[in-house]
Amino acid sequence: MARAVVLVSGGLDSATVLAIARSEGWTCHALSVDYGQRHRSELDAAAAVARALGAVEHRIARVDLGVFGGSALTDRSIAIPTAPSAGIPVTYVPARNTVLLALALAHAEVVGADAIFTGANAVDYSGYPDCRPEYLAAFEAMANLATKRAVEGSPIAVRSPIVHLSKAGIVRRGHELGVDFALTVSCYDADARGRACGRCDSCRLRSEGFAAAGLPDPTRYRPGAGQ
Repeated sequence: MARAVVLVSGGLDSATVLAIARSEGWTCHALSVDYGQRHRSELDAAAAVARALGAVEHRIARVDLGVFGGSALTDRSIAIPTAPSAGIPVTYVPARNTVLLALALAHAEVVGADAIFTGANAVDYSGYPDCRPEYLAAFEAMANLATKRAVEGSPIAVRSPIVHLSKAGIVRRGHELGVDFALTVSCYDADARGRACGRCDSCRLRSEGFAAAGLPDPTRYRPGAGQ
């Protein structure tokens, strides 16, 4: 059975991607990254998602992007926005997806994986430039110039199966595949128990996605959260 490395953040997008990869018959090696984000509850959620969806292993790689800051997700002096803003938002983490994909590429070479799956999304993606299809195509081209296995005739594909789906479409697809969204944490400012703030852009997109999909939202909110 073909192997794939699946980037699993703990949110609903990557959970759906893992379910898609499993449904296609891939043996999935789940990889999460502790990059210095504001809270660790999403990493706990990632571990639960990986177990529930049948990944053969779940690893956490560590790289501290908080050393550089520059994002509300890695620098606590920058407030998490509670309203949509024009342009690229302050929750964009410089080079995050490039770093995550590079780590997934290294893991893929070691385990002999033929594909990397990512939950990048260019529809409800909040303006992040490293979620665009052209970026993912460029990374795949680079990966197949830079790896031993590719130059020896075994290229690695970068798969982004939800890149063109709306949040509602992602929710519906995950529901069809049996994803337990109650396990997932999408909030940018969740507490230690994974309970959502109900105010950030990610919470808004998630709530709107469940509503548009016509499905109950199992998100756990902390006391006093704005919804």
